[in-house]
Amino acid sequence: MKKIVISKLFLYKYRFIIGYIVLGLAFVILLFLLPFIAQNGLSEAEIESATGSYYLGREGIFNGDLVDLPYRILQKVSIMIFGLSAFSVKLPSILVSLPLGFLLILLLNRWFKSNVSLLASCLVILSTPFLFLAGSGTPLIMLVFWPTLLLWLGSRIQGEKRPKPFYSFIFAIAMLFSIFTPYMLYFAVFCVFFVLSQPHLRFIIKDLPKLPLVIVCLFLLSGFVVLGISVINHPQTIMELLFSQNFRIENFFGNIIGGLAPVFSWHGNLESVFLPPLISLPVFALALIGLFSTTKGFFASRNSIASILIVFCAVITGFNSSAIIFFILPFSILIAHGLKYILEKWYGLFPENPYARVSAIIPLTILFGIMIVPNLLQYVYGYRYNPSVASEFNYNLAVIRENLSDESLLVKEKYDFYKILEASTELKIIDNPQEADKLAIMGAPETAPDGYVLDRIITSPMRDNSDIIYLYTVNEIKEGE
Repeated sequence: MKKIVISKLFLYKYRFIIGYIVLGLAFVILLFLLPFIAQNGLSEAEIESATGSYYLGREGIFNGDLVDLPYRILQKVSIMIFGLSAFSVKLPSILVSLPLGFLLILLLNRWFKSNVSLLASCLVILSTPFLFLAGSGTPLIMLVFWPTLLLWLGSRIQGEKRPKPFYSFIFAIAMLFSIFTPYMLYFAVFCVFFVLSQPHLRFIIKDLPKLPLVIVCLFLLSGFVVLGISVINHPQTIMELLFSQNFRIENFFGNIIGGLAPVFSWHGNLESVFLPPLISLPVFALALIGLFSTTKGFFASRNSIASILIVFCAVITGFNSSAIIFFILPFSILIAHGLKYILEKWYGLFPENPYARVSAIIPLTILFGIMIVPNLLQYVYGYRYNPSVASEFNYNLAVIRENLSDESLLVKEKYDFYKILEASTELKIIDNPQEADKLAIMGAPETAPDGYVLDRIITSPMRDNSDIIYLYTVNEIKEGE
């Protein structure tokens, strides 16, 4: 009988290629399904983002309104093409999450072996916080996208024996666009500090050809010049980029505590759009193992970067508690470190026993099933049925589109947001009572409008304050029926 050589089996030989293909397909399919399984309502931040994006004009751009400009342009185009809906508001984040997911996979694959990077990638891009980012119609996803892109480009520059100028150009262009995203100026400073503090990175910079290095510096300098002009013409830009519009120094530590609450909380009594816990206990334990495993070679660039990014995450969370979502990036690196440590220890116990290595597949499958499946179920059902989180989302827009067609809608709050509906529907959005055959009023009116009779009350799926639209018809029409 011919002896079976495991290393020559097709599935074993191409296991990582097959694994990455399956992961990529699962990720893309999940993103296509995201509009159907994501939170149906819109948060206050999403409503503000959609309103600001839609009314963005050339005058505002030329006057220096450049904060989150790439994302806002994408969101404006999405709303103009598909009309105002939860889908069009969230679509830009879904589109950005596609390259972001693959960048995380490429970054982990660049720094770790294929077995570690594949498993870590599964845990990260199929996690609740990543899916929340992909389904949230705010520029918050750019806070993770730009650093991930810059770190991957940096790894491409660092990993070459002789750095290629092409990656340096792309790095400079990415840095140029990223500084107009809030807190990325801090990340730019962090990158400069990190390069100067690492001898190996300093050597790589010195080894770059002089002409590409000069061009990269000119790229970055031009970005700061544009930023300076923007600040002069639009003074609040610097506040938005460095802190937040409503930041107070006395709230710094309170913001950090508030941001960390959904990360470690195991109950749902939090007023936050983040579904607690953002990190499941097994994943947190894995990241903790990874953190301790990096202490041995802390001053190696790959080992120290996760720890420094955690400090960076804490600082920007002090400015804005929502920035805690940035932890996805350092935690993905720590998770990979933890997996690397566990696999090395297991293989170290049985260095010459191939059956012991194969037998690790069963406990690893169970472990990853425990981590991934509950995360997906938590995202799908938690945002719909967890009362403390579901109440943070507004379902009015979906109810309006489903129940109203050509009525005049009297809006008491967020008039500019609902006014966008006129561009893609036959609704007439008004802020003062006017004569109309059908008058719909957002919220419960104190008294019925003169000359109208209540036709029906339209409700939302929420438990509290579900009567969101009162529909009236002209009294004479009603009496003649």
